[in-house]
Amino acid sequence: MNAPTFSQGEQKRPVRLDLAAVAAMVAPGSRVLDVGCGDGALLQLLAATKQVDGRGVELSQRGVNDCVAKGLSVIQGDADTDLRDYPTDGFDYVILSQTLQATHHPRQVLVDMLRIGRRAIVSFPNFGHWKVRLSLLAKGRMPQTTTLAHAWYDTPNIHLCTIRDFVDLVEALGAHIERGAALDHDGAPIRVNAPWWVWNLFGAQAIFLLERDPPKKISSFAAKNT
Repeated sequence: MNAPTFSQGEQKRPVRLDLAAVAAMVAPGSRVLDVGCGDGALLQLLAATKQVDGRGVELSQRGVNDCVAKGLSVIQGDADTDLRDYPTDGFDYVILSQTLQATHHPRQVLVDMLRIGRRAIVSFPNFGHWKVRLSLLAKGRMPQTTTLAHAWYDTPNIHLCTIRDFVDLVEALGAHIERGAALDHDGAPIRVNAPWWVWNLFGAQAIFLLERDPPKKISSFAAKNT
């Protein structure tokens, strides 16, 4: 699959497939907060293709510097401690891309995201993928894959989870999964309508669009995918 591109000025820039999948879930002209925005690639994509009013929070000074150099509105901050300072319903979307597993308090981070934004978009590596399971079974060691590339002793990932774990947490929070997709190692959606156990086994990554909602909706959604 060829990587999508977007035009910026006279240049066409390649886009990570997982970021393109995130961008596809965002409505044009929205107010967006990207938490753990890294070098600003997603914010830049959203500004160019969806004309969003984008803001970012990034822990590393290098990431903040990269974003500011691109003309993006980004401040240095920690998802675990600083989201509580943001007002309720301050944004249409709060995005956490490939960062949930690196937070100290992922449950509280999701609670804060769903308070700050009318919707939340979360993507993460799936620890239930068959290659991870096989590596643990055959080698008895923490696995290293394309999406989990660090050795156990230097990984930033401190709360790895499976797709099923994440769906259970969303249900416990009383939120509603509006859309979801399993992604391959390159970040391209696996275009198969299948039960959760299939996604949990064959998805190297996952992405979910969440909204605040009564628990009954998540129950009906989960029932269709079990």
